[in-house]
Amino acid sequence: MAPLFNELPIRLRLPLVVLEILFGIVVGPQVLDLISVEGAIRTLSALGMSFLFFLAGMEIDFASLRGPPLNLGAIGWLFSIMLALLLTFSLHAAGIVSDPLLVAVALSTTAIGTLLPILRDAGELDTEFGRFLLGAGAIGEFGPIILFSLILTGEQSVALRSGMLVSFVLIAIACAALALQLRPPRVVALLSRSLHSTSQLPVRLSMFLLGGSVVLADSFGLDLLLGAFAAGSLVGLVARSPEAEPFRHKLDALGFGFLIPIFFVTSGAQMDVVGLFSNPNALMRVPLFLLLLLVIRGLPAWLYRRSLPTAERYALAFYSATGLPLIVVITEIGKATGRMLPENATALVGAGILSVLVFPLAAMTLRQRKRERSESLLSS
Repeated sequence: MAPLFNELPIRLRLPLVVLEILFGIVVGPQVLDLISVEGAIRTLSALGMSFLFFLAGMEIDFASLRGPPLNLGAIGWLFSIMLALLLTFSLHAAGIVSDPLLVAVALSTTAIGTLLPILRDAGELDTEFGRFLLGAGAIGEFGPIILFSLILTGEQSVALRSGMLVSFVLIAIACAALALQLRPPRVVALLSRSLHSTSQLPVRLSMFLLGGSVVLADSFGLDLLLGAFAAGSLVGLVARSPEAEPFRHKLDALGFGFLIPIFFVTSGAQMDVVGLFSNPNALMRVPLFLLLLLVIRGLPAWLYRRSLPTAERYALAFYSATGLPLIVVITEIGKATGRMLPENATALVGAGILSVLVFPLAAMTLRQRKRERSESLLSS
């Protein structure tokens, strides 16, 4: 229904991600109660989230982002996490949050996986602005995943968890080097031939790699999303040529046509709208966390003053402050372990959903106005 809604002859054009979340709220237990996120639906939602991070890893070409996009993205995220720690420890002193470190990680995320379909539909991925946004988003998603994996030590020490993380990264790098070097012509020909047959060998191998990376990350006690992102980066590394476009289209169809929309719909269905509005503490914290997202991830956009004009820095700030999938994961684990107050978990998810509803629209409006001004100047 989401893509069909955008084909209606009305002026309102919302990103598909936003529509899927809104429809999820409508069909969820809080409104129509048509679906329950359990059993097979929960499994498909988890697969959709993994596939979202897998495709995000595929989309990010670190070679093309080397230089200012990645450098500024890394500096910006370090600034964000330090600002987040300063603000959340202040909230902890005021008795608002119980685990400032966990909340700081949630507030320092950028949902580049969520933004990818929006950016692709808007034609931003191949622009200079898109390169800087991908650099900021890649670090803004990858950095929190690593930090989140380290702070959830459980019975393990930080040193042991760090060693496991380094081991996982080394295995991923070794696999990448092996895949780049070992490309016998017969194997390449086999993959090309089977891509258009019922065997679909390249797609099956990609799914095998995704599953294996997720299991490996889990075996090392790391977050599953780190495995999905690493698998996507590895596949993207070896499928970067123009000849691989049909293969990438097949993965896009599997992800964006089936699994990923289920994740966004169930994200909306799991939003505790009734609990949010019935709990004044949680309700009042939604605008607070939404503002913190914009401040923590938006302020680093001013580090780009030599690379982007003012209007594009505002757009970058809004895009960078968009966060949802990692916020959902962090809050669920935070509630399950007792490290996060329930009202904060509900408010953070509410702020994350509002950020997906509001911030990309604000950024797209700014970008559209810039294009219109450029076109008017050219025509005059």
